[in-house]
Amino acid sequence: MLRFTLVYLLTLGCLSSFGQQSATNIRVFEPDQPETISRHIYGHFAEHLGRCIYDGFYVGEGSPVPNTAGIRNDIVDALRALEIPNLRWPGGCFADTYHWKDGIGPKADRPTIVNTWWGGVTEDNSFGTHDFLNLCELLETEPYISGNVGSGTVQELADWVQYTNFDGKSPMSDLRRENGRDKPWKVKYWGIGNEAWGCGGHMRPEYYADIYRKYATFLSDSGIEGGLYKIASGASDDDYNWTEVLMKNIPHDMLQGVALHHYSVIDWSDKGSSVDFDESEYFQTMQRSWLMEELIEKHTAIMDRYDPQGRVDLVVDEWGGWYDVVDGTNPGFLFQQNTMRDAMIAGLVLNIFNNHADRVKMANLAQTVNVLQAVILTDEEKMLLTPTYHVMHMYKVHQDATLLDTEVESPVYALDGEDLPAISVSASRDDQGKVHISLVNIDASRSHPVSLNLKGLVSGDMDAAILRSGNLQDHNTFDNPEKIKPVSFRDFRFRNGMLTASLPPFSVLVFSEN
Repeated sequence: MLRFTLVYLLTLGCLSSFGQQSATNIRVFEPDQPETISRHIYGHFAEHLGRCIYDGFYVGEGSPVPNTAGIRNDIVDALRALEIPNLRWPGGCFADTYHWKDGIGPKADRPTIVNTWWGGVTEDNSFGTHDFLNLCELLETEPYISGNVGSGTVQELADWVQYTNFDGKSPMSDLRRENGRDKPWKVKYWGIGNEAWGCGGHMRPEYYADIYRKYATFLSDSGIEGGLYKIASGASDDDYNWTEVLMKNIPHDMLQGVALHHYSVIDWSDKGSSVDFDESEYFQTMQRSWLMEELIEKHTAIMDRYDPQGRVDLVVDEWGGWYDVVDGTNPGFLFQQNTMRDAMIAGLVLNIFNNHADRVKMANLAQTVNVLQAVILTDEEKMLLTPTYHVMHMYKVHQDATLLDTEVESPVYALDGEDLPAISVSASRDDQGKVHISLVNIDASRSHPVSLNLKGLVSGDMDAAILRSGNLQDHNTFDNPEKIKPVSFRDFRFRNGMLTASLPPFSVLVFSEN
């Protein structure tokens, strides 16, 4: 099955040719077996970490910041504009220390909790299950709850499922009604623990597989059309043995998704600045981002051996850039800036997800507000949209669209004797029959001409939008919140099914059929 073919031109002759700016040939064509790009690939992640929940999403009902039941209205509006399909909560590492019953009932009566993972701060549990699920209703998005396996019990998680989903009379549905919610929220997506190989318990995969089977057995599907969608805590990066053990030892009728976590980190012991970086650091970040392609291919190959029908999905529920925190901020709050480098991560990785839509059915960018590769930053009443937000907004045309096949003869982006493909592409046809093509040029200094063969695909005219800036380190600030935003791109030619253009350095473009 052909989905995406990348011809990576590395010979000296090709390098010389591209030095003369010959065009990159890209062919887009109908697939033999149509595949839908799940909208859930464009999911987000909100952990009780730093200022993501408190002083991010949640400012409290008495805040001067306009809010609905304590939730910032401007954040809701911004995320609705992204059409986010799902939101993962409450973690992350925090999930395996979170006891959900501490976050329900009268807020004045809730016990406090110390966030031992992120900054050692004490929170008052004023943001809990009702707040999160009501937020998801405001956003018109699907909740994805990560359950506590590390320090919780099977009964605790089973009760949570019943509390959120059961419409009849039961101890948990009665308790929900006592707390002001009559009808259930019907939460379909449930993670059975998080990073069980690390902060979720430092388990061996064989042990976790048995734990998963136990937990999954007692989670009721009642009230959920098609049943719960249960996601196993999956591998970190290239731990292929973890995926192998889970796919071998967990019955597939108990398993809807297997997770994968991968961050574009240069060095975990020295992650570097989110703003003050040089081209060498940028290149290494792009290497880590392109690695997502290899990781998905190899984890998918393992899944294919045990599940050739493709019933179990790959869920990349943590991804993005990770750097050292901004100077002067709490090291445990993971607050970083968001530059054009992050826009390159987003565009490149989303193209990879799109092109692997046959197995990748859900993904969650880490994280939504004020943490890691956030799409939104806040400062008291101020709010800004990051370059990553704008890439997600440009790419939303791919949600639930039909993936088109692509063949790409990519030039190289070379630095210090190492090479990467400079051009990344994905394409789709939406339910109105319109074609959309997203392209990324990660090259830090060179434009690359492209020639797209769209013959037989596009009958009307094309429009385009571009995200670019003068420097890789550029970012939006509260003093200049619109320094980087998409603008119309008209420097292209489309005639007789052939589209030609020149992609500026470190830019993201989306071409759309009128």
